[in-house]
Amino acid sequence: MSKKIVLLPGDGIGPEIVAEAVKVLEVVDKKHKLGLKFEEELIGGSAIDVHGVPLASSTLEKCQAADAVLMGSVGGPKWDTLDSSIRPEKGLLKIRYEMGLFGNLRPAILYPQLADASSLKPELVAGLDILIVRELTGGIYFGEPRGIRLLDNGERQGYNTYVYAEHEIERIGRMAFEMAMKRNKKVCSVDKANVLEATVLWREVVQSLSREYPEVELSHMYVDNAAMQLVRQPKQFDVIVTGNMFGDILSDTAAMLTGSIGMLPSASLNKDKRGLYEPVHGSAPDIAGQGIANPLATILSAAMMLRYSLDQGEAADAIEAAVGKVLDDGYRSADIFSEGCTKVSTKEMGDAVVAAI
Repeated sequence: MSKKIVLLPGDGIGPEIVAEAVKVLEVVDKKHKLGLKFEEELIGGSAIDVHGVPLASSTLEKCQAADAVLMGSVGGPKWDTLDSSIRPEKGLLKIRYEMGLFGNLRPAILYPQLADASSLKPELVAGLDILIVRELTGGIYFGEPRGIRLLDNGERQGYNTYVYAEHEIERIGRMAFEMAMKRNKKVCSVDKANVLEATVLWREVVQSLSREYPEVELSHMYVDNAAMQLVRQPKQFDVIVTGNMFGDILSDTAAMLTGSIGMLPSASLNKDKRGLYEPVHGSAPDIAGQGIANPLATILSAAMMLRYSLDQGEAADAIEAAVGKVLDDGYRSADIFSEGCTKVSTKEMGDAVVAAI
């Protein structure tokens, strides 16, 4: 039976890096007889240019009907002056919400070959393997009411609402515990329960849920301390579970521990394990079209897609092993380059992964 994959290259370096991931997927498809079928659509700024909106209804319908979606990136200065209601990022938020992609998995793994590329001392990050489980469809990014209003004194005031319901907390907490059961059986729940009532509830629900997973060691940490501890002693963490905004910030912090945000994939899953897969980094418009972007995060996102949505663990293993071999062989894109290695272009890096498979 064929598996339908919708490709959303998006903006900036998106088309370049997605092209390399597709090249890799085509090789493992042929080798492992996966039956992958690809269909390309628009999202973000590229969709605005054609459809006038960052996510057309027809594109959303195709994504909802697909087995998985592989995306590049959205946004860029070309669209920065648009009204906030139709900015490129709104397309990404909409697809997450409409597809029910509540669970965002962001691994922060330091390949041993890149230990010197980390901004921290090698002894602090060697062997780093953290999984951040971020709630993706609730919290302050989606809470209502929100907006900019005019006060009686004539001053403008911006406001947003940080809100979580019990079922939203329970389902993301359960995802974190299930992931921990397959790893080192440790979960750190990150909140700000000393000042935010929404996260007082978050802590209570996660604590209650932990009784169903007696083998998993649960700890709680305020987000400001968690940010400090990620830099101070990152290997103390295994699985971190947190809300939308905190997860957004902490996962980017964790990204820099690994040497480059260009190495980090992500998966956004719904209750049926259908998902949207994308690199953690943005559209990098400053280097778009130059052929120097690192495609490895997108290639590793494709591996996550095979593992989580298509249940093709062997094919996913093959891609991840190939990335490791490419790094062993000394190939480096500009963001992870160091003296003594071979600097390669976006396409050359993709070709190297294909050859390793």
